[in-house]
Amino acid sequence: MEKQYQIILYGATGFTGRLCAEYFQSNYPDLAWAISGRNKEKLEDLKKELNLDCDIYVADSEDYEAIKSFVKKTKVVLSAAGPFARYSTKVVEACVECKTHYTDITGENHWVRGLIDRFHEKAALDGTRIVPSCGYDSIPSDLGVYYSVTRSEKPVKHVTVYHSAKGGASGGTTETMFTMGPLPKEMRDPFLLNPENSISEEQKKNSKDDFSVKPIPGTDAFSGMGLMAFANTRVVRRSAALFDLNQKSYGADFTFKELGSYPSKAAARITSFVLMSAFLVIATPLRHIVRPFLLKPGEGPDQETRDKGWFKGLFIAKREDGVEQRFEIFGSGDPGYKSTSKMVCESALTLAFSEDLPFGEEFGGVLTSAVALGDPLISRLMKAGITFEEVT
Repeated sequence: MEKQYQIILYGATGFTGRLCAEYFQSNYPDLAWAISGRNKEKLEDLKKELNLDCDIYVADSEDYEAIKSFVKKTKVVLSAAGPFARYSTKVVEACVECKTHYTDITGENHWVRGLIDRFHEKAALDGTRIVPSCGYDSIPSDLGVYYSVTRSEKPVKHVTVYHSAKGGASGGTTETMFTMGPLPKEMRDPFLLNPENSISEEQKKNSKDDFSVKPIPGTDAFSGMGLMAFANTRVVRRSAALFDLNQKSYGADFTFKELGSYPSKAAARITSFVLMSAFLVIATPLRHIVRPFLLKPGEGPDQETRDKGWFKGLFIAKREDGVEQRFEIFGSGDPGYKSTSKMVCESALTLAFSEDLPFGEEFGGVLTSAVALGDPLISRLMKAGITFEEVT
């Protein structure tokens, strides 16, 4: 059945949601789309301020019938309503029931694990693609590894990525991190998102959450703790496992490591120490003392910060024959917001318009960007200014 809309943006009035609305308005004037959220007045103000030519749907995150009433009208839902464990579960549920594709920008692996347990089987049977984590969490890592493996000349044994970036934070991201708090031991599993019985002993042995401060081969930079490594590694490992299950293996016993890249040994040490301290605060009652002093939901980096930001990932792929190949992904614009809005919007557009999605039209499930969107999304991102290339 033909849907009324190609995309509906849920959580449109939040900081990232607004950037997504601006992106659609500026780049896709002929898009059949709508905006949705919990507050009618804020939605109307956004529509007026940005001069949007789209409809409005009001739906509280707990009102399943209101959510379903707009979900059934669109081909794709893009949710920018985080923390996602709090505001987007019923949106995913409605998408699975209505056979509507879904994407978002979550980094909440524990929530995604719950989506897999509840919805993967039905979505797979119906050919519905539920694709979380399509912002800076975790497209650069996930598609960067996919690109490296598929452009390597022989099967790949291991990929290490070194990420560097410049940008700001928003109140929404801060709220998500502080809402999560300490995770149960099982949620800290390096293979949290993997399908059952998809992990070898060698993979277990070589997939620990650790880091070291040392020179990055072939560069003047030093490795250290990766800011988003905890979230991204789980997504990449799910991708590798799903490709294995669909006879498109990255390589036998494939493993992945993510680290930060810093301009000096001192910078690597200091930043790693600060990140470890921040994660310790979040995991203790101290977070309740610290949280009031940080940005609130709806607040975020200013225009200048967003425009001057950038991100880069250096991927070193070690093939099964021992040879290394290097690949790079680069994007201009603040990674967490300007680039994130671009990545998730292009993900939604890929779901809405691509006729050559990986594994065919009837393939579905709770998936990753690499498995669900693959080369069609890479093509769109490259046209939008994000580069993927092999480097020497």
